[in-house]
Amino acid sequence: MSAPRDRIPVAVLGATGAVGQAFIRLLQDHPWFDLVEVAASERSAGKRYRDAARWIGEGNAPESIASRMVLACDPAAVSAPIVFSALDSSVAGEAEAAFARAGRFVVSNAKNYRMERDVPLVVAEVNPTHLDLIEVQRKNRGWKGAIVTNGNCSTIVAVLALAPLHERYRLKRLFVTTLQAVSGAGYPGVPSLDILGNVVPFIREEEEKLETESRKMLGVLSNGAVSDASFGVSAHCNRVAVENGHTICISAEFETQPSPEDAIAALGAWRGAEDARTLPSSPAHPVIVTLDEDRPQPRRDVNAGGGHSVVVGRVRKDALFGLKMVAMGHNVVRGAAGAALLNAELLVARGMMNGL
Repeated sequence: MSAPRDRIPVAVLGATGAVGQAFIRLLQDHPWFDLVEVAASERSAGKRYRDAARWIGEGNAPESIASRMVLACDPAAVSAPIVFSALDSSVAGEAEAAFARAGRFVVSNAKNYRMERDVPLVVAEVNPTHLDLIEVQRKNRGWKGAIVTNGNCSTIVAVLALAPLHERYRLKRLFVTTLQAVSGAGYPGVPSLDILGNVVPFIREEEEKLETESRKMLGVLSNGAVSDASFGVSAHCNRVAVENGHTICISAEFETQPSPEDAIAALGAWRGAEDARTLPSSPAHPVIVTLDEDRPQPRRDVNAGGGHSVVVGRVRKDALFGLKMVAMGHNVVRGAAGAALLNAELLVARGMMNGL
């Protein structure tokens, strides 16, 4: 576990979108990575970044990036050995495979390869050993590079809140209801007249992602394959009028049922896998427990741990499942770009990018 001798050149694919911009923010002055290239669709390629992107949020795009030429999402145009993919799923599948075939490490936020049996689906603090699937992937597909994925934004928040308890008590059944921020829909996102003063009880494919990805992330890697965790999951996903921060109401049944006090102690003591504790972007506490009766709240808690921590509160008895609680995390940082960045840092720390 060591830092690279020199900063590693990296690129962002889909750099003009909301998640691409989050990558740019997080990579500014990064101690291990040097953002040298930005790439986007044919519509943006060939333009200066400041002319191709509508910068979202506070301030302006960093001048070092704003003046860069946007490249095509093609390994013939992008030379960096590590590429962070914020591409839309409609184009990510073909583009990411092309970069992997060309010998690049693709650290992807897209959904396309998450559930492939030879592709790691990783939350750095939860299942870092799943990165060993890379060798299986290379053998199966005959490429020199690799694709590593992070999960869906709501799934990551839920899995971080559940991992400390699953490790000790083993999940049996899980019922979750999400209240998901509008930024999760990208930009321009949900029309204002559809979301203001409203709750939209449907987000395409979101429930399916939460129900399948959580079991893979909390599964066990053995003999070159992940055996999904065996607990059952039922999810309801809703879009709400919140800018950033997905809130998840969780009811959970375990093989060995913890008391609320035991669950709070387990959550508060958890620091995640040792491999992930000293990464540049790692929060000191990946899970923060609040005892306030009306927390977590996106407005107050979304930036906990620099946006990398999940805040858990209202841990209490559940009459049907045994235990219930509320988890909240920043969907763009912890649930998207920040999760991919942690995965790339983990690859470096574990020596899987030696020679780059």
